Amino acid sequence: MSATGRPEATDVVLRPMVAADIDVVLGIDRQVHREPWTSGFLAEQLDAVDRWHHVVADRGSGVVGHAALTIVADEGHVATVAVYPDEQGAGVGGRLLGALCRFAVGRGLDALTLEVRAGNERAIGLYSRFGFAPAGIRPGYYGDGPGGREDALVMWAHDIGEPAFLRRIGAAEGAPRKKACA
Repeated sequence: MSATGRPEATDVVLRPMVAADIDVVLGIDRQVHREPWTSGFLAEQLDAVDRWHHVVADRGSGVVGHAALTIVADEGHVATVAVYPDEQGAGVGGRLLGALCRFAVGRGLDALTLEVRAGNERAIGLYSRFGFAPAGIRPGYYGDGPGGREDALVMWAHDIGEPAFLRRIGAAEGAPRKKACA
């Protein structure tokens, strides 16, 4: 706990997601995503350990966030980083993203990519701190925006095999956070 009594990211333990976590992960997703994944889709991912890596943030009283990376050839795709709304801003999303980045480095992947809603400045800020750079727009990628279709910003980190990448991850995990993201 911080001096203000607010939970901190250092209070969570990161661990691999297991099937028993699916219901709570879906509960998080229903609060933070407009189109959450299904339990069947998550179960399939957990079974596909050669293509998917899932991690959860557990505060002891329960899971408060999760993240997933899918592996395609020699690249990783950050498929999701999600944190309960009342836990956002405490660094949990950064810890989860850092775990995915370290996994990708350990797996010997060459690059990481992700899509993020073009208007989600908080998430874009998080990803930028980790070294993801804008590479293009996918027009109308999200079909569930408040005014219809919403563009996705495509971001890449190409230097994940360099020692500087791991240093940047460490610095990003310890960076001051604004309310939110994931």
